[in-house]
This record gives sequence, structure tokens and C-alpha cells, in this order.
Amino acid sequence: MEHGLFSFALVVFTGFFAIMNPIANTPIFIGLVEDLDPAARRITARRATLTAFFIVTSFILFGQFIFQVFGITIPAFKITGGILVFIVGLDMLRSRKSEVHGHDTPTTPDDDIAITPLAIPILAGPGTIVTAMNYVTSGDLLRMVLVILIFGIMIILTYIAFSLSDKIMDKLGKNLIMVIAKIMGLIIAIIGTEMVIAGIKMAFGWKG
Repeated sequence: MEHGLFSFALVVFTGFFAIMNPIANTPIFIGLVEDLDPAARRITARRATLTAFFIVTSFILFGQFIFQVFGITIPAFKITGGILVFIVGLDMLRSRKSEVHGHDTPTTPDDDIAITPLAIPILAGPGTIVTAMNYVTSGDLLRMVLVILIFGIMIILTYIAFSLSDKIMDKLGKNLIMVIAKIMGLIIAIIGTEMVIAGIKMAFGWKG
């Protein structure tokens, strides 16, 4: 793999890891499935991650079509998306549940928690979708496939984290998980800022 693609893959992985953060989402998963037995937890984790993969992959593949239908320009998408991603990161830094990421979505005991709120919007929320689509706005098929593969890796890591949620919480502790969440929040905020800067440059035709 050439250096450019390797650098791109590294940026994509970092972006997905920051916005999804399997470790930081583990306490949320535990809180939602605490009344389920281990087998039911694994089923819930599998359904949630597969649903999230399908949703985000659909946006990666058909995002350009959505742009055309609604007349959305790439600079506008980058700027708006960057602001949303920045808000997610800022809320994490301030130890708040992000309204953009959707952790405050209400549920009832009858809801299928694997679909909502786990798959939508905790895993496949606006922040994740915006981040994914931002990496494929060039329309490059190779990069699109690479983004899908890397997102697939993140989905697998998330499933593993959810499946081992009890052990992860016991080993790391809530304080360390909070520290990790804040570091990821800073990275997310920086990614959002970079998206806004890129969108402004594209809108005005600036280079560099």
C-alpha cells in the first residue's frame, strides 16, 4: 500500500475510533442490558453492531446520490458536519452526554434496545455518519472500499468490547474510562475543526 493510502487509512481509523470509542460506549451498553443474561447480551451486541454497519455503509455508498437529490454541496456538508462532530467532542470533554450523538434518546422496556438506542443513534449517530461520508466525498472507489473495511474493523472491535463489557469495566474502572473518553473528545473536536477548515477552503477555492 502506498504511503498516501496508508496515511489515509490511519486517519480514517483514528476518526472512527474517536467518534465511536468502543471502550467509552461500554458503560452505556452495560446500563442498557444489565437485566439480560450473558447470551441475550451477546445477541443484543451482535444485532446492534450489524445494524450500525448496514446504516453507515449505506450512507458511504449512496451519500453522493443523497447530495444530488437534495442539492447538498460538499463544502456545506463538510462545514455543517464539522460543526456537529465538534459539538460531540466538546460534550465529551465537558463530561456531558452529547445530544448530537444521541445518548439521551429515551427508551421503554418494550423497545428493541439493539436497534435503538444502541445501533441508532449511539453507534450510527449523526457524528459517525458525518465522519464516514466526509472521508468519501472525493468519490474515489478505492478509498470508499477502504473506509468500509476500516469501519467494519471498528464494528468488530465494538462487538468484542460489548461482549466483554463486564470484564472491561472490572479491569479498567470507571475513572480510566472517563479519562479515555475525554482524550477521545479532544480528538473528535480537532477532527471537527479540520472538517470546517477544509469546507471553508473548498467553498472559497483556497489551497494549502
